[in-house]
Order: sequence, then C-alpha cells, then structure tokens
Amino acid sequence: MTTPEPRPGRNRIPELANIPWAGPAAITAYSREGRALCRDLSEEFGMGADELYAVLIRSFKGHPVLALLGAPDVRRKAKRTVKRLQRAATLQRAAAVELVKFHAQFRKEFVDVLPQAKPENRPSTFNWKDV
Repeated sequence: MTTPEPRPGRNRIPELANIPWAGPAAITAYSREGRALCRDLSEEFGMGADELYAVLIRSFKGHPVLALLGAPDVRRKAKRTVKRLQRAATLQRAAAVELVKFHAQFRKEFVDVLPQAKPENRPSTFNWKDV
C-alpha cells in the first residue's frame, strides 16, 4: 500500500496560495478571492442539495422498499440528509461574510501603518485640446 504524498495547507487552493503576503494589496486580493471561492461553494452546495433531494425522492418511486418505508418516511429521511448539505451552503455564505469583515478589520487596525498611496499624475478635468 502506498501512502499519499503530504500536501501542505497553502498548496491546496492555488487561487489563494499564489497570492504572496506582500502588502495591503495582497490582503485585499486574498480576501476577495477567498470570498469568491466561498460564494461559489455556497451556490454549488445549495444547488447540490436541491438536486440530491429530487434524486432521493425519485429513486424510491415504485421501489419495493417504498411499500415498507412509506412515502412520507422517505421524504423525511431525504430532507434530514439534504439538510446537512444546505447547512454547508449556509456556512460557506457566512465564511464569505467573515472574509469581508476580515478585510475591514485589517484596514481598521493597520490603516495608520500602511504606506500612503501615491497620487496619480493625471489632470482632474478632461482637456479637449489633447484629443
């Protein structure tokens, strides 16, 4: 039996692992990317729960076990099973919210320490003569 190769935590999700901790822009990118991933997972889990419920109910239609279990029992068991996937979707939405709060907390706590943004050298009004 071969043992699987160890996988360090920072290499599992390349979208996040490839963001170096190199300053405020990296923190912003990390929180945005993490939020997007959590939102995608939330949507996937939510749709998966709906699809799974339909599959579980449909799979017992005309099944001999259905006579023993009864239709309401199958629905109740399917709802109880799918509830866990729905909860995972809810927790992923909450994780996305926490990443937004993480970014806001970072800005609040470290805004005094952050280097000031350099002003851009572009005119504040549009000049038609330059066109």
